[in-house]
Amino acid sequence: MKLTITLDDEEVKILEKRAKKNLLTLKEQVEDIIRLSCIRTSKGTYNPVIIDDKLVSIFSRERRGGRKKKKTSKSK
Repeated sequence: MKLTITLDDEEVKILEKRAKKNLLTLKEQVEDIIRLSCIRTSKGTYNPVIIDDKLVSIFSRERRGGRKKKKTSKSK
C-alpha cells in the first residue's frame, strides 16, 4: 500500500536525525513509528474502575502512568 504525506523541512530534518540515530533510512523510520503507534493503540481502551459510593468517586482519583522518580539530594 502506498501513502503520501506532506512534511515540512524541519519535520524531515528531525525524522532524518532520528533515523540516523536508530541506524535506519527515513522510510524505515516512518514505518517504525507507524508500526509502534498501531501496537500501542491495539492494546485496547481504558476501562475505569466503577465505585459504588458517590463521595468516594468524587474525592478519589485513580493513579495512572509510571512511578515518579525520587529526587536525589546532593550533600555538601
